[in-house]
Amino acid sequence: MPQPDGALMQIGYIVKDMDKALEHWTQTVGAGPFFIADQLVIEDRLYRGQPSNPNISVAFGNSGTMCVELIQQHDTAPSVYREVMEQRGEGFHHWGIWYENFDEEVARYEKKGYAKAFSGRVPIGGRFAHMDTLQNLGGMVELIELNPKVRELFSNLETAAKDWDGTDPIRRM
Repeated sequence: MPQPDGALMQIGYIVKDMDKALEHWTQTVGAGPFFIADQLVIEDRLYRGQPSNPNISVAFGNSGTMCVELIQQHDTAPSVYREVMEQRGEGFHHWGIWYENFDEEVARYEKKGYAKAFSGRVPIGGRFAHMDTLQNLGGMVELIELNPKVRELFSNLETAAKDWDGTDPIRRM
């Protein structure tokens, strides 16, 4: 059963080499299988209030109910991924939390003084917002709009991990 509304449900990592990272996460950590979206299309992208179109690939895989997201940026467009990569190198980037009341949560974070660093909409219709909590939490918080399609996607990832026997560790979306 996926994490409940308002619970940490994802941990995100930025990587320089997706293949190497996938090998590590599947063979060393045992997370997976991973589903890759090459050159993910994001609509309504804003980086720190300005349009930006980073060319990224993402891979999603689970360890139990926790989703692991790996992100590789292929260009030098301004983004939260490039920003953190330049500051610290590859590694931990964000925690993901999904909410049905997405707009209220974004406003709550902003009221606490956290800037919306990157936001947009993914092809299945869910919105997201990376809130800049780096100074206080050592990483960003990605707020994810929970709707039926988003819940179905993450439920399918969890089911794939639950039944995974270690074969076919990398799959294309």
